[in-house]
Amino acid sequence: MTDYASIMRRIITGDDANSDSLVIIDGPPSAINGDPNVGGLFDIWHDKASGPLDPKQHADLGPERCVLSPSSGNVKVRWFVIPPKPPGVPDEALAAAARERFASFDAADHLTDQTKSPAMHRTETIDVICLLQGEVDLILDTSRTRVKPGQIVIQRGASHGWEAIGAPALLLAVLIDRPLAGGGH
Repeated sequence: MTDYASIMRRIITGDDANSDSLVIIDGPPSAINGDPNVGGLFDIWHDKASGPLDPKQHADLGPERCVLSPSSGNVKVRWFVIPPKPPGVPDEALAAAARERFASFDAADHLTDQTKSPAMHRTETIDVICLLQGEVDLILDTSRTRVKPGQIVIQRGASHGWEAIGAPALLLAVLIDRPLAGGGH
């Protein structure tokens, strides 16, 4: 099995006082919710989605605590690891575990129809998600789509879930705050 913790290195750049570029942060995720080799969220950065950018500002904008969605007007960058469905575990036990996990990153109200997938949820975001390692199924209300390494999913506020095939899968996501037409979840 791949050691995902060793892969999760965030390198953040900026400028020094002379406007010469440099690395300002080189290290692990800023926040962790879960185990990198089993499943969870691993935050990299959380910043304004628009407005002027000052490369001389060196504040670490990696969140200190994982929260599923970016705050209003912001963009969030993170890795996430999806585990395969464990054999022999009852669906209600998986749904209960998903409810507990989603509550731990302030997203209990994001869960939708758990009969389709234990972690079926909807966010008020447009997400750019790239599968880095492993294989997953993207689960939607009416379909299931296999995603392989290097492939991209543009998740546009739709109810969705993920299931890894055979082993945990590592994904990278950029979540951009974007209110849903017609209101919330």
